[in-house]
Amino acid sequence: MLRIHFSPADLGRIHLAPGPDPAWETLLSLHVLGSNDQDPGMRSWRARVGGSLDTAARPLLRLAPPRGYSPDFLTPAQGADCMESGIELIVSTSRTQLRTDMATLGQQRRLPPWAEVLANGRAEALRGLGTALRRYHQQALAPYWPQLRATVDAERELRARAFLAGGTDRLLGSLHPTIRWEPPVLLVAYPVDSELRLEGRGLRLVPSFFCRGTPITLRDTSRSPVLVYPVARGIGALEPAGAGTGADTLARLLGRTRAATLCTIADAEHTTGHEIARRLDISPASASEHATVLRDAGLIRSLRVRNTIRHTLTPLGIELLEGRSWAPGGDRAHALAGRTGP
Repeated sequence: MLRIHFSPADLGRIHLAPGPDPAWETLLSLHVLGSNDQDPGMRSWRARVGGSLDTAARPLLRLAPPRGYSPDFLTPAQGADCMESGIELIVSTSRTQLRTDMATLGQQRRLPPWAEVLANGRAEALRGLGTALRRYHQQALAPYWPQLRATVDAERELRARAFLAGGTDRLLGSLHPTIRWEPPVLLVAYPVDSELRLEGRGLRLVPSFFCRGTPITLRDTSRSPVLVYPVARGIGALEPAGAGTGADTLARLLGRTRAATLCTIADAEHTTGHEIARRLDISPASASEHATVLRDAGLIRSLRVRNTIRHTLTPLGIELLEGRSWAPGGDRAHALAGRTGP
């Protein structure tokens, strides 16, 4: 059992992550990939990813075993709004923490020779770790991110309703069947007995698609407190965005990320660049670049509202998404391909 002790100040410092945390989803998906999980909803994902995992990403399976400890530095306590930001935080981990975390991992399993180089904070090892994380995310998570995002967004909406209906008591008491709120202690089903005293630091709640069974937290209680808990994934398998739909043709025409940007703008009128970056797990600069190309192509229009730029579809953008003007080989499709690029 994990016991999380709240002070009165902590009850006012509960934060719900704004979306799926890229670093936690990376770590927990590695746990699923390396396990014998027979969940039908994950079976096709495990087969697709496990059968063709990028060679550069394979060492991550040694860093993130499905059972036992995984290094805390792989999941920065403050969270990140996209994978690139998360990688920057991970590769800037102090040598002290690298040594401590890797030594803890080494106590439970035999480590390969490169682990010592990483523990010493060698620049080439950290660059290799960044490359491994980037390749893994691109292959195992990015194609499925819209489904992850939608699932976590639905969970966030439920937690918001719980808070509005009954405050922090209702919020903490409804997180997950394995969690029980007995003020001022949050009781969490856990593999080992552990105590976490918040002491005014608050608690960051992270709903996770790949979290399986019981919630998880950092072993190092001196770091900013976080509790990651499973969301209800619903019925159906985890499938790449646009699988079996015309979205594949749109992605070939515009490029996958640019097509996803257009779809994101269509989903919510007057979308901001920050919202695009958050939902697609890309940097704000990348979101701005894709929006600029779509605007130059006449697919969206942008309006400045105070200090924020908001985007909406043009009639041409609507036609493109509805499939009236982008049939392969059509004149409009060729014109757009020339204007938007890859």
